[in-house]
Amino acid sequence: MNFEIPPGLTDLLQDFTVAVLREKPDDLTEFAANYFTKLQEANVKSGSKRGVTFSEPDAADDVDDEPPPEIARQRMTRRKSVCAERYDPEADDDSNDKKVVFPKTDEQRTRLAAAVEKILIFRALDKQQMQEVLDAMFEKKTTDGDHIIDQGDDGDNFYVIDSGKFDIFVGGNKVGAYDGAGSFGELALMYNTPRAATIVATSPGAIWALDRKSFRRIVLKNAAKKRKMYETLLDGVSMLKSLEPYERMNLADALVSKTYSDGDCIIKQGAEADGCYFIEEGTVRIAMTNKKADDPTKEMEVARLSRGQYFGELALLTNNPRAASVYTVGECRCAFLDVNAFERLLGPCMDIMKRNIEHYDEEVNKLFGSQGGPK
Repeated sequence: MNFEIPPGLTDLLQDFTVAVLREKPDDLTEFAANYFTKLQEANVKSGSKRGVTFSEPDAADDVDDEPPPEIARQRMTRRKSVCAERYDPEADDDSNDKKVVFPKTDEQRTRLAAAVEKILIFRALDKQQMQEVLDAMFEKKTTDGDHIIDQGDDGDNFYVIDSGKFDIFVGGNKVGAYDGAGSFGELALMYNTPRAATIVATSPGAIWALDRKSFRRIVLKNAAKKRKMYETLLDGVSMLKSLEPYERMNLADALVSKTYSDGDCIIKQGAEADGCYFIEEGTVRIAMTNKKADDPTKEMEVARLSRGQYFGELALLTNNPRAASVYTVGECRCAFLDVNAFERLLGPCMDIMKRNIEHYDEEVNKLFGSQGGPK
């Protein structure tokens, strides 16, 4: 199936991108929620409505494969056919594609790994996929005045800053700057839209680039696979039946996979809560200590959970420390949802989870007595 990016959506995303570049929010998700809420309130007050228009789908334009472009000094030459393409991750058969590898010294690889460590769009990648990203990225030196990307051009690469300073311009006006760190260029590759801003180097520096084809194959396609896998997992969680399909999709996008070995302690009783977990594969056991027992350090097993079940939500609902410890039984893989995403995405499920607290208390009372549960 093909995806069409209507003009109204392009304008909306570009306005939002400019707002992000200006404000530089610490929490992008929270900023986005507030931004679009205020936009909706303003539209209601003014009586205006921002719409989009979909046309009949056309056949995707054929574009010849090209190697990653060389970054020229000053203004760079850009491809002009990318935005005509429509990308469908499920229809993209990359089994015969040759993986791109740019040789790197140990020093280069160390710098690159440090530069991409906190890049949000790489969060869903596993270790092997992350190694593919590192292999496919190539280094370019920049000098004062180099235009890395220009507003209105088509997207060719995704960029990660290793060193140097870079100014951000929208409509000829400076709206922000990067200083030695950051990334840019993903929106044009993800949504097949023209560049939303111009990035100009203001000092000597170095950047890492990932070409459009590798970006799609490694990042976008794996993100689509991850979403589909997690949507299937979440479909089996009874608590989430009250979520609308789009809400479940947003939840799937927010999950981060974590792998554990046999006997690992995933959460510790008494610790501060940072999120909850959905079990992808494997089994965990829940254990608790009782301060009023003869041996207050001895743990008693409360329950075992397996694929499709979840844990860790209790402390988030009650704003209390962890009420129990959770250990793996054999190798285990869990999908982690951090506390901020939990509060934002699982609102419709709160009543169900609170009812589960009563069931949890009943089970604890059976084990420890009405006054014997963990305090």
